[in-house]
Amino acid sequence: MADIKDRGDRMEEACGVFGIYAQGKDVRAADAAYYGLFALQHRGQESAGIAASDGETIRSHRNLGLVPEVFDEETLGALTGHIAIGHVRYSTFGGKDVINAQPLVARCRMGTLALAHNGNLVNAEALRAQMQEQGAIFQTTVDTEVILSLIARESGRGLIEAIKAMMGVVRGSYALVLLTKDRLVGIRDPYGIRPLCMGRIGESFVLASESCALDAVGAQFVRDIRPGEIVAIDAEGVTSTHVKTPLGSRLCLFEFVYFARPDSVIDGVNVYESRVEAGRRLAMRDDVQADMVIGVPDSALAAAMGYAEESGIPYGDGLAKNRYVGRTFIQPEQGMREVGVRTKLNALPRNVRGKRIVLVDDSIVRGTTSRKIVEMLRMAGAKEVHMRISSPSVLNPCFFGIDTATSEELIGHDHGADEICRYIGADSLHFLPLEDLLRTVNGSGCDFCTGCFDGRYPIDPATGEMLGEE
Repeated sequence: MADIKDRGDRMEEACGVFGIYAQGKDVRAADAAYYGLFALQHRGQESAGIAASDGETIRSHRNLGLVPEVFDEETLGALTGHIAIGHVRYSTFGGKDVINAQPLVARCRMGTLALAHNGNLVNAEALRAQMQEQGAIFQTTVDTEVILSLIARESGRGLIEAIKAMMGVVRGSYALVLLTKDRLVGIRDPYGIRPLCMGRIGESFVLASESCALDAVGAQFVRDIRPGEIVAIDAEGVTSTHVKTPLGSRLCLFEFVYFARPDSVIDGVNVYESRVEAGRRLAMRDDVQADMVIGVPDSALAAAMGYAEESGIPYGDGLAKNRYVGRTFIQPEQGMREVGVRTKLNALPRNVRGKRIVLVDDSIVRGTTSRKIVEMLRMAGAKEVHMRISSPSVLNPCFFGIDTATSEELIGHDHGADEICRYIGADSLHFLPLEDLLRTVNGSGCDFCTGCFDGRYPIDPATGEMLGEE
């Protein structure tokens, strides 16, 4: 897991994966992967990598940094071929070293494989120890290598059967893109906890964590990969195989609260519209008297607009964001916390002075950032600050690919709304109830993991037992 000292006051993303099987000369696979990863940059900013195949040889490049820092014309030009996979990483398992950057590449009986993984296994350490006792050697500290090693170990059975065998052993969340010399494979865990979709550019096929990456490369959305599905793409087209799945899927609900880009559609739900609806439902339960509604940029702006529309309170800009500070901004020491927040955000005194403000944000994790923002608005002259959160209080850590604090570090774990309100210095504080948040994703055709809100995990983090199996 990521070091506690390096975490900020946010639920941090898992990772982003992208894959393309290009037919014809109109699409260059490595270039498409670059632009696809650029669209998924919000899902991970620690490292980036691309592996490409020309039908005979797999070449790869990966390093620490953002996508445009890791790749230039020379490095992309060396990644020749018509098939490619890519990865952007935020570490939830394993250290922040270049050796842990993905895609991982390994040789086995069926040839060279490259693998990129979004998610987290709850039994990775046990599997790693078991395999090491049997003589396996690991080069990295990431759970992705456990997945790759399990596939390689069973590779004599053929690729699809080897993947099925892996899926029967690992427990946790995973959306995978796998590259052989002549095939692109997409794999989604039996609960569908992490998202994965497929698009098409003419005769070329694309796989991506979010539909916004399809848009970035000019691909038309085809469908979401189903929970427990293995999609193989080669010169003959697309074939689909399924493993046994539980009775209900469990897509991560926090994708819609914060992680996903607002222009994405995941499992049939428009992310932007779901956030606007969350804001509306916040306002339906509220009767606060205020002069202006503002949102914390960027993920809470849609919810703030929904709140304003429903409440009739005017929407306005109260916070300015520094667009050149990414989510990986170095966390300052304790004495510089306020400077750290102000480097990302600053209040607009002319807009907020003398006004009663409804401040909408998507979540509260530790409360330190919320406290500084409320203080910032008061210093800018706000008369009152009423905080509204477009999700329930985060009570529990995530074990499935999202970097959250331990229970003890989550302010909502041991403190109610009134206590949190006093800590952050707001005049009032309301959270969106879980039942209302679930109504914002109606029509999805899937169920959701709500473990961080209510402790109901689809997989027992301690035993790996899959709940809801037939």
